[in-house]
Amino acid sequence: MTDNNTARQNILQTMFLTALLIGAIGSLYFMFKAGSNQKSIILIGLFTVWVLSPFVGLFIANKVTSIWTAITRQLLFWLMLSLTIVSLIAYSGLMTIPDSKPAFVFLALPFISWLVILTIFLIARQHKQKR
Repeated sequence: MTDNNTARQNILQTMFLTALLIGAIGSLYFMFKAGSNQKSIILIGLFTVWVLSPFVGLFIANKVTSIWTAITRQLLFWLMLSLTIVSLIAYSGLMTIPDSKPAFVFLALPFISWLVILTIFLIARQHKQKR
């Protein structure tokens, strides 16, 4: 039974890490497309790091949290998938805020993503300490 759970966990991890990679690549695609008229290489580099940061953070968290319970790791996996879906929808322009600059979503969404990631990790940590 334990081997079956481990195999299932490994399959889920692979699927969600693949989704995370697709989200990072897609987010970069939309960012470069939106900033195609930008001449500043430094600004493009800063946006690249900022847009990728939640994806990289979740990837690192996946490596660090290998000792967490299965339920907490599944929460992390679903957070990866949610971040990917929301990012791709927001960056594609399907959800736009009226009268906002195109760069706004590329500044705001990573910040909001980090707030959600930190909140989830603090809740998971609090839950772990109560056990």
